[in-house]
Amino acid sequence: MKFKEIKNIQKEEREKKIKELKMELIKAKSTSSKTPNSKAKDIKKIIARILTLNSQDKLEIENKK
Repeated sequence: MKFKEIKNIQKEEREKKIKELKMELIKAKSTSSKTPNSKAKDIKKIIARILTLNSQDKLEIENKK
């Protein structure tokens, strides 16, 4: 998921996506102990992008006040 795609998603949907991705990350970690894969790394990157966008939104709101 690209940053541009995440920008187009509403905040409530982003929160839902974070929860889904965290569950996916748990599953990926349990299977990665058996075989090495980069799926967990990709999921972490997407979560970080979403959290970054959320924090940027908060800063913009605070600056407008």
